[in-house]
Amino acid sequence: MKVPNVPVRLDEIDLQILRTLQKNAKLTTKELADAVNLTPTPVFERQKRLEKQGFIKRYVAVINPEMLNQSLLVFCKVKLQQINHETADAFTRRIMLIPEVTECYNTSGAYDYLLKVRARDMRQYQEFVLTKLGEIENVGAIESTFVMSEVKQNYGLNF
Repeated sequence: MKVPNVPVRLDEIDLQILRTLQKNAKLTTKELADAVNLTPTPVFERQKRLEKQGFIKRYVAVINPEMLNQSLLVFCKVKLQQINHETADAFTRRIMLIPEVTECYNTSGAYDYLLKVRARDMRQYQEFVLTKLGEIENVGAIESTFVMSEVKQNYGLNF
């Protein structure tokens, strides 16, 4: 069991495994072992340990949103009328249930939350704002920034 707040030491092989999986999580254990110059058994054990320790949270497929008619990308800043544990918890519980919101961050500054929202088009986004976001109690202000093009999109960490 991992002890909280105690840093776990990773060696260069562990880091190579993580870097390789960031590029392609579909690799077989043998392919991953070849990539890091080890045999499959120790690579399998290291990968399972990295998962158990929380370095690998999950494996996902990156989907092309345009292929599913979700090409409008909007960053939506939300300011609550008042902020405390109760209102923050209520807001985040509601946001978790809204499928158009793909990411949500609690932020500092002029706004309390930054939402990443996917929609088919402007009409669907407007409907989202009016019927879903606008119905959440305690929302004070909303500012939307529409993405014209995605210049860089990297799902990995630099380490």
